[in-house]
Amino acid sequence: MNKGSVDNQAYKRDKRFISFVLLACSLLVFFTFVVRLYYMQFVEKNTYQKISKTISTRRIPIYAQRGEIYDRNNNNAMVVNSDSFIVEITPGNIPVGYYDTVASKLSMILGIPKSNIDEIIPPEVRRDFTSYTIKKNVTFDTVSNIAENITDLPGVTWQIRPMRNYIETGSFSHILGYVQKIQQNQFYEKYNQGGYNINTIVGQAGIEMQYDSYLQGKDGYEERVVDVKGRILSETPTIVPPQMGKKLVLTIDSRIQTLAEKALGDRVGSIIVLKPDTGEVLAMVSYPYYDSNLFNSENASEEFEKIKRSEFKPMLNRAVDAAYPPASTFKVIMETAILQEHAFPEFERIECKGEIEYGGRSFHCWVEKPGHGKLDLKHALGYSCDIYFWQVGRENLGIQKISDYAKMFGYGQYTQIDLPSQQKGFVAVPEWKERKYHTRWMDGDTMNVSIGQGYTTATPLHVANVMAMVCNEGKIYKPHLLKEIRDSVTDEVIQEVHPEILYENSIDHNVWRKVKESCRFVCTDGSAHISLQNPVVKIAAKTGTAEVTGYKDSWHSWLLAYAPYDAPVEDQIVVCTMIEACNDWESWAATHATNVVIQGYFANQTFEEAVDALNFRWAFKSTRRTE
Repeated sequence: MNKGSVDNQAYKRDKRFISFVLLACSLLVFFTFVVRLYYMQFVEKNTYQKISKTISTRRIPIYAQRGEIYDRNNNNAMVVNSDSFIVEITPGNIPVGYYDTVASKLSMILGIPKSNIDEIIPPEVRRDFTSYTIKKNVTFDTVSNIAENITDLPGVTWQIRPMRNYIETGSFSHILGYVQKIQQNQFYEKYNQGGYNINTIVGQAGIEMQYDSYLQGKDGYEERVVDVKGRILSETPTIVPPQMGKKLVLTIDSRIQTLAEKALGDRVGSIIVLKPDTGEVLAMVSYPYYDSNLFNSENASEEFEKIKRSEFKPMLNRAVDAAYPPASTFKVIMETAILQEHAFPEFERIECKGEIEYGGRSFHCWVEKPGHGKLDLKHALGYSCDIYFWQVGRENLGIQKISDYAKMFGYGQYTQIDLPSQQKGFVAVPEWKERKYHTRWMDGDTMNVSIGQGYTTATPLHVANVMAMVCNEGKIYKPHLLKEIRDSVTDEVIQEVHPEILYENSIDHNVWRKVKESCRFVCTDGSAHISLQNPVVKIAAKTGTAEVTGYKDSWHSWLLAYAPYDAPVEDQIVVCTMIEACNDWESWAATHATNVVIQGYFANQTFEEAVDALNFRWAFKSTRRTE
């Protein structure tokens, strides 16, 4: 046997030995594991069960910040978050016999009665290591005071909870809304969505409510091992950081919003500024308004009840959630219908003598005798002659066509603006009256509807959309307040809102051209030829004055306008101003306010600069109402 064969056999023997040793070790480890497992499951079962009952985890939430809200330029924050603090007591950490001392000192710092703390921490829980919330929305200065005296306040701790800070208040409140602790009915609705609990702060109105799911962040937590009494056993916690909610960029232009707010002043009513080619709302003012920051206070419930009791309803967004007779602004729809249906020759004149007799009733035009004289369609709209539209509406157009065209312009239907509450107004038809009042439709009803009175109602946004359809020659884009959604960290655009057609028709181009010419005539020679003169742009408009039950010498005042008259639609804006009859009557108020908005928008002027440019200083005096 040669030397190579001997070496090979020795190698094989060594390999088998090593394999045997490894196998033996593996079997030994496995056997040990099985024995240990058996011992733990059966021999030490009771011991581990006792330990499991005395050891648990405590999860302390780390509250997420809601997403911030910015105006259309993404450089003006309207809603941000500020640090607010929650003060807590862990009674088990207070030395025996010192509870009253700690509670008394803390009550003085927090400015609350000691009895409030005693109610939260009754005697039976004063050795617990559970944390009890003593006060929310505590300021940084107060927490600093606690920190300076912490040696005298064993068991007292605090944690940060972001609080909503509404930088833009006033008229912005109806757009932005406010937040509060989730209501029970809301909790049931949102339970399956995840991320909501009984302590979640949610939007209760406006954008805060409409887009709560985007604005809501995801809470994090700090987790520690504790014993049965709540004492911390682990030195190092497990921390899952919170995730901030999405950032919202609105269509609102803060400068234009402020301009419109000042133009409306202290008059109960609303102003809407709309881009007709996209449906973007640049401004939406409703007066009176409220302060969204009030709902962060400790007495938020009291403030809410006070606001609700107000005679002038500050919580009501009159731009979208209040419906009124559209008055003579409705004549824009009437002229469109007359022209498209060839219901009455446009150049044939009807004589206005100031009043007419029909059905045993006397119908008075807004101009007293001898009236407007003989008018064709363009001049009838320009001078807002009621008698012309009464006659043509009753004899030539008819209630069915009038109702059909009103619906074509969006009346009696929701505008679908991205707000949680809105009215759809009303368009009357004979069948409705018969069902409701058990009486037939009368010609007098048709006459009332023909001038925007009677049963017809619309919100200011409905009325604004009428002029938007004129500008777009047959289209109304879905009005919206959200422009885009952005990542709160990177500011990257996640989602954009694109124009969406809400209503569209095939009315002839020449009809729209003639309607525009009539609206321009209103400003050059007609009912608003003085107050709507503007040095910067040409304005087209329609006035409206609505009779209101209960007001003898005061009326709802409307002004519906667009500008520039001679510009492409993408360069135009629509402005709708509505002033309620509850104000001291100012026949010029709506037209002057609208002109100031248009002047300020196109001349890039502040309210004060626009007023001076138009020589309207005399017209803007405070009319604030006191209760």
